[in-house]
Amino acid sequence: MSMDIVGSTGNRDGHTRPPRLRLAVLDMVGTTITDDGRTEQAMARALLEHGVEPGSARFESMLGYARDTMGYSKATVFTHLFDDPRTAESANKVFELAYDELIADGGVRAIQGAAETIAWLRDAGMKVCLATGFGRHTQNMVLESLGWMGEADLSLCPDDAGRGRPYPDMILTAVLALDVDDVREVVVVGDASSDMLSGVRAGASAVVGVLSGSHSEATLRAAGATDVVPSIRNLPALLEPRAARL
Repeated sequence: MSMDIVGSTGNRDGHTRPPRLRLAVLDMVGTTITDDGRTEQAMARALLEHGVEPGSARFESMLGYARDTMGYSKATVFTHLFDDPRTAESANKVFELAYDELIADGGVRAIQGAAETIAWLRDAGMKVCLATGFGRHTQNMVLESLGWMGEADLSLCPDDAGRGRPYPDMILTAVLALDVDDVREVVVVGDASSDMLSGVRAGASAVVGVLSGSHSEATLRAAGATDVVPSIRNLPALLEPRAARL
């Protein structure tokens, strides 16, 4: 399926055209950036420091849940892993501190073609929002480490919107903040099922999965992906047919 960036709701033969894509909501880790497993390393440290023995069935089960819920608010993931709210909050703080330490060595980097794709989207007249399941502090640390502060029109985390993925809140917050008229003018791009679910629930007309991160094509399509491409760098080719007619 090739999407189209076009600004018309009708044509001479009376057929309705898809709305112009005006906003791209792009996931971060696994979609536009890679951290070489540092998210999981920080998660493992948070579990260890809260009494979960590495290698135990409980440890593997909890880490497996964290993998399955990639893209979710990390604070929310910890509330699901620990019954006690104070323990969950403490574990999330340990995660954030551990992640800060792990990215200090420059281990977070842009996925090949990501910066060029962001520039292409903006040149095509679209706004760009970078969305994450990290907290605000961690998201800012990542953006600063990449030199990406100001690279997008907007960056959002769950705290900014009320709820994180798989809920539609971050996408809808971006729609409001960037004065987009119609949720159908949104393309959502991510590597996890939660990205796809949030896009579907928000009403985005294009929900694109990438295979550079967490989940398989089958998982992404089962969650509602309209298209699946190998990487973020393939997004312009997916959208190009309509961009050419602007």
